[in-house]
Formats: sequence, C-alpha cells, structure tokens
Amino acid sequence: MIRAAFWKDRRVLITGHTGFKGSWLSLWLQAMGARVVGYALPPATQPSLFAVAGVAQQMVSILADVRDPDQLANAFADHRPEVVFHLAAQAEILRSYAHPVETYATNVMGTVNLLEAIRQTPAVRAVVVVSSDKCYDNRESAEEAHRESSALGGSDPYSSSKACVELVAAAYRSSFFSAADHASHSTAIGSARAGNAIGGGDWSDNRLIPDAMRAFTGKRPLMVRHPGAIRPWQHVLEPLAGYLLLAEKLHEEGAAFAEAWNFGPVDQDTHSVEQVLEALVGIWGDGAAWLRDVRPHPHEAHCLRLDASKAGSGLHWHPVWRLPTALRATVDWYRAHSCGADMTAICREQIDDYCRDAASAITR
Repeated sequence: MIRAAFWKDRRVLITGHTGFKGSWLSLWLQAMGARVVGYALPPATQPSLFAVAGVAQQMVSILADVRDPDQLANAFADHRPEVVFHLAAQAEILRSYAHPVETYATNVMGTVNLLEAIRQTPAVRAVVVVSSDKCYDNRESAEEAHRESSALGGSDPYSSSKACVELVAAAYRSSFFSAADHASHSTAIGSARAGNAIGGGDWSDNRLIPDAMRAFTGKRPLMVRHPGAIRPWQHVLEPLAGYLLLAEKLHEEGAAFAEAWNFGPVDQDTHSVEQVLEALVGIWGDGAAWLRDVRPHPHEAHCLRLDASKAGSGLHWHPVWRLPTALRATVDWYRAHSCGADMTAICREQIDDYCRDAASAITR
C-alpha cells in the first residue's frame, strides 16, 4: 500500500507533468505533501487536465523540452530531486507515423538526456522510467500475455521508440547505476510498462475514451477504426499506484527492484474496443452510439495482453478498480467538467475513493 508518510516533503521531479498521466500523478503527490517539480512542454491539448485541475498551483512547473539537455540539467541542479518519474513522451501511435523523427528524438534522446542529468545529481535515489506495453515484440497471440522477460520490439515508430527507451534504461542501469555498485552511487532505476490508461481529463486525439466523450457530448456517433482490437484497459490511477509503489521500493531497497515491471489489469479486463464501447454507451445513455470507420488506416496491433503477476508478488500491487468502475469514474469526471464543477476537487475525490478502495481490498 502507498505510504503517504514516505512522500511527505519528499523532493520529486516529474517529466511530462502537463500530460494526462503526469497531471494525475502531480495531484496525487501534492495531496500527500510531496515537494513536486514538473518539467514538460506546455499542455498539448486545449482543454487540458493540467489547466482545468489547476495542477500548477501547488508545484514548481518548468515549461521546457526534454530534448534540451542543458535546461534539463539545470532543473536537476536547481531542485536536487530524490525521486524522479520520467513520463515525458510523444505518446500517440498515429502521430508517430506522421512525425517519426520527433517521436524518436523525444522518447529516446529525451530519456538519454534525463539519465545524463541524473548522473550529475547525487541526490537522486529512485528513478521510474515510464515506458509502455507497446514496447514488446507483439506477436498478437490471443492467449499469450507479455511478461517482463518477453522480447522487445515494435512495428510502428512509437512502439519501436518505447522498446528503445527500455534498452536505454537497461544500458544506463548496467553501465552507470549497477546493482553491484549501488552502495557507491545509491541510485536505482526501474522501468514501468502499463496498459491502456483511461480516466477523466484526457483530451488527446485518436484515443478511444477522449474521442468517445467528444462524440457523445456532441450527440454524434463515434467513428471507430478497429472495434475488434483487444487491449488491457485500466483506470489511470492503477498504473500510477504502481509507479508510486515502485519508487518507494527503489528508494528504500535499491538494486533489488531496479528492473522492468508490468502494470496491467486482471485478464478479465482485457477487452475489445467494441466491448468497452458497448459498456460506455450503456453508462452514458442519452443516445450515445458508435459506427465502424471503414476507411483505410495505418497498422495498429490487433491484440495486446499484459501479465502483471510480477508486480503482484514483488510489489504487492494489485488492480483495485475493475473496468465498470473505471468507466463509471471516467464518465462522472467528464460530466462534472461539463457542469462547471471544481475539477481539482473532483480529481482529489477520485484519488481518495481509489485509495479507500485499495485499503479495503487489503483488509478483505
């Protein structure tokens, strides 16, 4: 279970804090009393969770590019973080086809720049490099779930870049932050590979939930590229809880946890896009509908499954919210936003609800 006392007054730096996951993580850390510094480009969407939830109000927010090694190094020198979460990325598959150079420069060299800055910052004890379940060489087996030992790969620039991120993290871990020398450098680097995160505040293009929310709010049918595609769906708070638990372990026990970790839903929540949409339509009501988009589209993997049993046994991390709860929380968030609610309060309430449900699951 996440220990709020561990994070109280802890110096934490998050790259990508203006994004969907980064904003939720920043709010959670703020609620636990951490001293949070963010480093990222301005929000990529309008609106953005970063803006509507007032994420910048209780943290130091640096708007800069991970492709700029000097600015990144200066941020580390100025704030001397103890814990680092690296979430900054070009995270869209379709955009990676249109902008492959940007994708590799941000995802791969951005990670190199981050790890170089960490090499010059002795204060850093724990680093969580956030990768993706797309980093695997996906043979699209309906029966086989990817384990941390599965082969890396990627048939599109985004997936390939995330495999490269894993290789970069492993190379720096072996070359500069090895387990054998942990007593001398005191820095432990883990990587996190999560499933398809859903939740309130995502306005990205070409993602199922944001596209659905835009369509349903506008009372028009959602056009869907690949309704048969199978993905491991989970609420955004699920992998973030895993990242926090991993960071605690890296900080306190070091090299024993400095490796790759999957964070995915129970196998029963690995559903097709069509199944998720049918559930979402039922929750939304009000004439919500979807149609198959029969136009040609770039290749995307048909089936992706994730085995998170290692995180269960090694970190005592387990999914808390099943898919119906995750979808309900997501719809509630967007409806609250459309009604002009205080979205900082709504986010805090959902974080509190998740933590309460997690605590209840442990005691059962």
